[in-house]
Amino acid sequence: MESINHIAIIMDGNGRWATKKQKDRTFGHYYGSENVREIALAALKVGVKTLTLYAFSTENWKRPQKEIDYLMMLPEVFFKKFLNELNEKGIRIMTIGDLTKIPEKTRKVMERAVEETKHNDKLILNFALNYGSKDEIVRAVNQIIKDDITEVDEFSFELYLDTYGLEPVDLLIRTGGDQRLSNYLLWQLAYAELVFLDIEWPEFNESVFLKCIEDFQTRNRRFGGLE
Repeated sequence: MESINHIAIIMDGNGRWATKKQKDRTFGHYYGSENVREIALAALKVGVKTLTLYAFSTENWKRPQKEIDYLMMLPEVFFKKFLNELNEKGIRIMTIGDLTKIPEKTRKVMERAVEETKHNDKLILNFALNYGSKDEIVRAVNQIIKDDITEVDEFSFELYLDTYGLEPVDLLIRTGGDQRLSNYLLWQLAYAELVFLDIEWPEFNESVFLKCIEDFQTRNRRFGGLE
């Protein structure tokens, strides 16, 4: 049975789910954010060490301003409702991505959640916010140049990635029906197993999450070898 330490999720389909219900897309984003708590607690229950969620990509700035404003407001709503519970359960909040480009209020909400939970060690709940893998790699390269480093290997390069210190991704789950990576954790997914689901993110629940883990545990991960 394959052990699973790090699960990454592309939480796709919130807007389409809302549209099918003849609701505004923001309605879907709200219910999608509520779902984060359920899946985080499910990950905690089965012993996953890190859960990384694609909350807002560097490409999402192309969306309508109304939708962007709502997405930037959601962290405050989410943490006001759930931070105490997550903290009490030993869940540590972390972020990856370029937070310098998000609204100051949103950034402070995230920084406060990170600070208040920094000593927790039961599960890392890692939000990818204004994150794009190409952007992450470019930022890493630029910092290496600034540090006047002329030669790197895989290990030294990873020191400059947003995910430094985290386990490699074992399993990627994408909801919403699309089968692509969408500029998400391209370096970190090198040997991850991939699961693509036709259901939208608000429909994703603990039962489906556990089935994804069961699927993962039946796979034979060879990491380029024969066994």
